[in-house]
Amino acid sequence: MSFNLHSRSLLDLIDFSPRDIRYLLDLAAELKRAKAAGTEHPRLKGKNIALIFEKASTRTRCAFEVAVHDQGGHVTYLDSAGSQLGHKESLKDTARVLGRMFDGIEYRGFHQSVVEEIARNSHVPVWNGLTDEAHPTQVLADLMTMAEFGERPLHELTFCYLGDARFNMGCSLLVGGTQMGMDVRIAAPAELQPPPALVARMRALAGTTGARIALETDPLKAVAGADFLYTDVWVSMGESDAVWQQRIAQLMPYQVNAALMQATAKPRTRFMHCLPAFHNLETEVGRQVHEKYGLSEIEVTDEVFESEASIVFTQAENRLHTIKAVLVATLA
Repeated sequence: MSFNLHSRSLLDLIDFSPRDIRYLLDLAAELKRAKAAGTEHPRLKGKNIALIFEKASTRTRCAFEVAVHDQGGHVTYLDSAGSQLGHKESLKDTARVLGRMFDGIEYRGFHQSVVEEIARNSHVPVWNGLTDEAHPTQVLADLMTMAEFGERPLHELTFCYLGDARFNMGCSLLVGGTQMGMDVRIAAPAELQPPPALVARMRALAGTTGARIALETDPLKAVAGADFLYTDVWVSMGESDAVWQQRIAQLMPYQVNAALMQATAKPRTRFMHCLPAFHNLETEVGRQVHEKYGLSEIEVTDEVFESEASIVFTQAENRLHTIKAVLVATLA
């Protein structure tokens, strides 16, 4: 591999070039094939990785831990109760300590400024496992999944993200899709669209990558011709439960259901979700929303989630392969 991302941090996909991202996707596909064939070669022997989690996680934590173990490295898990981060020790001091003990640091929490400060002060590669503003490792997995199921190159594919697009998923999908030259649709009420400054920056970048960007308030118009429909939960981690009523009123027209899937007019449109999803009453949150508002399905119906069009679990698996690619590219 001649392409060199060694010692780079991944804080936001906007900091990586289209060439960087293509390299990571190709490497992830190579690593996925090797794991399936039992021929994976460990390239992180002797490497120690710190995993800092201020927000709960299933896929991100598991993907990082399995990726490091597969590659022969070791992980130390730190949550907000198991470290002094920001409590008895400043963030800057913690970063300088961890940078002297670990070869790389993953951070999952609230503010983008935190992961950026860790990167400035630790002097080792730092990877953003999710902040309120960005979720780069998720979008790498999403792009890998679209490449696997799209039947055409990424720049010839169209996806539509539906829901609250102001935060990490809507923004990071806009960035990733634009960098790959895709047809990017965002379907959301006007007040829930991505930040105007980011949209302007991506429109300027689209002039270089060939991406097409459309921000729509009409979900039926937005999904027409889309190869992938993508949604996420309507209330994010850290938001108050009190916003559910308002968010339901705003976003019910954007629920991904059978009618919306059919509105793409493409029989092979796929459904994507970064998970967890509230598509039935088998979660505590789902039952609480049902008791208060009478909904048994929220951002996606169970019919769509459990259909053959749904590729959400391949997405989840690809978190492992793309995160492993990031680790190998930046540390090996």
